[in-house]
Amino acid sequence: MHGWVLDVEPILDGSWAQKGEEVSNAMVGSHLDAWRQQMAKHLTDGTLSELEQKCLAELLRVRTSLRPYLVQCSIRTDFPRTNNDRERSIRRLKTQYRRISGRKNWNAYLVRSGRCVAYAAWWEQDGAHRQQFEQRVAKRDHAQWRALRQETTAAHSEQLTRFRFRHKRQAFLTSLEARWEATAPTPLLP
Repeated sequence: MHGWVLDVEPILDGSWAQKGEEVSNAMVGSHLDAWRQQMAKHLTDGTLSELEQKCLAELLRVRTSLRPYLVQCSIRTDFPRTNNDRERSIRRLKTQYRRISGRKNWNAYLVRSGRCVAYAAWWEQDGAHRQQFEQRVAKRDHAQWRALRQETTAAHSEQLTRFRFRHKRQAFLTSLEARWEATAPTPLLP
């Protein structure tokens, strides 16, 4: 059973591709779909025990529901390829912020700036990134800009609410109760 999980890893990391061949999402998806069909045949051929069938069915169910997220390839050369590389890039962002601000904790910065932190650091790396950003912005019309701004504001607000609830729970709940009382006063009962 452990081998089934290990069989998927080379499919998702693209190690099956020829040297120099560009791996795309469609290619990884077709390989993953072929593997899932091959494994689904084992469910009906009667070679597996009841426990193995149950485990394989669950594995296939999870792989099917997570397929859109598993079949994302990092084709860009400047994008961190592994989890360790991504964590190192986040660590560099944190270190950079601490050097600039002099603070040891970057939570307030992250809550204030949200998901734009990494993009802003990437944009500042060199002139080519800046030019690419300016070209993308030039293609946007006012309605698209407003929609993106509204989405970013909503995401930031949700992140800020979560932070306040986790770290300043009593003050947050008290402010919610005060706002509720101000907007919905209860009428007197007869």
